[in-house]
Order: sequence, then structure tokens, then C-alpha cells
Amino acid sequence: MPNTKAIGVAYADPQFDSIEVTGAASFAGGVDAGASSNPIVAATAQSVNQFYVTASHASGDMRAIYARTNFTGAGAGETLRAFSTVAAAQGSGQTTNGAHISLSVNTGGSISGAANAARFTLGSAVNSPGGTLAAIQVDTDFASGVTLPGSAAFIRFTESGTAKMTNLLNVPAGIVTATAGTAAKSIKIVASDGTPYWILLATAAS
Repeated sequence: MPNTKAIGVAYADPQFDSIEVTGAASFAGGVDAGASSNPIVAATAQSVNQFYVTASHASGDMRAIYARTNFTGAGAGETLRAFSTVAAAQGSGQTTNGAHISLSVNTGGSISGAANAARFTLGSAVNSPGGTLAAIQVDTDFASGVTLPGSAAFIRFTESGTAKMTNLLNVPAGIVTATAGTAAKSIKIVASDGTPYWILLATAAS
């Protein structure tokens, strides 16, 4: 990709084809590429930032990208924020994701512990952290008047490979404690063919 952006502070590495950095008076440091008013333009299908790593270490953890933020003031934020915006009609069969994370076990590889495509850990070093806590929060942000298709859901499960998963969830044994009582409410789910089903809920265990 040609370097078409104004240069701020850049350190060249012979392994990189180019480094594109925009200088800004308010920029505190690190790497600042493009801007909302002057973005990097990718006119063809490509990976704008590429990291290809072969890790051959015998033990320990290797991380291709490591980002850590220590919030020491009253403000909040994120260590990682990924945001995709669709501003044109997508082609038939195309898939657009805010983020896509994969883990694959290839020929010659095996797992003796745990293998996760994504792992979300919520913790606290204080006894009463406060707030509303969750390891995962699934959110929506639809504008007023938006009509959603019948297949829309908070979580969608798909199977891309030939071998199929047989369990929907793996939960701690302590969660499964009793037989449910009389059904009082239900949660609606929809199958991939559009057929609706309901999971019955009880207000007390028997």
C-alpha cells in the first residue's frame, strides 16, 4: 500500500512495506494512522494491518498483539474498540463482522488443556467492586422505527464445518441444582429455518 498520509513520527522497519502515520498536535503517542476526516483508503480487498508470526517457543504464552490499559482516573473507556460501518449495499452472500476471531487445531496439533476461540474473563481485586458486572454483555443499537427480520436474535449459533457440535452450553455443575417447577414464562428462540420455539421458565425450583 503506498504511503499517502502526512508523516508524524514513524520508525521504519525493513520487514514492513510501508508505515503510514498522520501527525496531530493532540496525539499523545503510539501509532496514529489515518483520521476520521482523512482515513486510509483501501480500494481493493486487502488487510490494512498485517502481522504474520510463527511461534516456536516450548512453553509460556506468546501474544501477537498485546494491549493493556491502566485506568487511573475517573474516566472510562476500552482497551480494544472495533467498529465496522456498512455504508453501501453489500453483495449477495457477503458477511460483514465487527470482529472475527478464530482458533484452529491443525494437523499435528492437539490440545491438552482448554482451547477457546475467544475467552472473556471478569475479575476484581477488591471485595465490593460495585456496578453491574458481566463477563459478556450482548447489546443492540437499532434506531427508532427499524424493522428487524424474523431471524434477528441476540445470539446466533452456526456450524461452518462438517462435524456438528452436540451441546449448546457447558456450565458449572453448581448451576444445575434442581428440577424446574411449573412453567410461568418463556424465552423465544428461532431455528435457522425460521421456526420459532420457546424455552419454558419457572419462577421457582421444585
